[in-house]
Amino acid sequence: MPSISTNIILAFITALLGMLIFRSHLMSSLLCLEGMMLSMFILSTLTILNLHFTASFMMPILLLVFAACEAAVGLALLVTVSNTYGLDYIQNLNLLQC
Repeated sequence: MPSISTNIILAFITALLGMLIFRSHLMSSLLCLEGMMLSMFILSTLTILNLHFTASFMMPILLLVFAACEAAVGLALLVTVSNTYGLDYIQNLNLLQC
């Protein structure tokens, strides 16, 4: 079990580093966020199942619900930005403009 947890934590750290490195493109940022949410889901599920926390079996499901909402909002933002400006490069956007 510790090797699985270590791999999941490394996947989370890799997604976090990808988020920090590729923060200028919206699509890359959204993919890294999804990787982080997936690794958090797997780690929380494994932790709850191994430690037999019967009161918190709903936590991974709630995490998936929030991940789905985050993905929907992110994709809507990506479509809006790409239709308006024609690209997903964040640093070229002036978000304070009306």
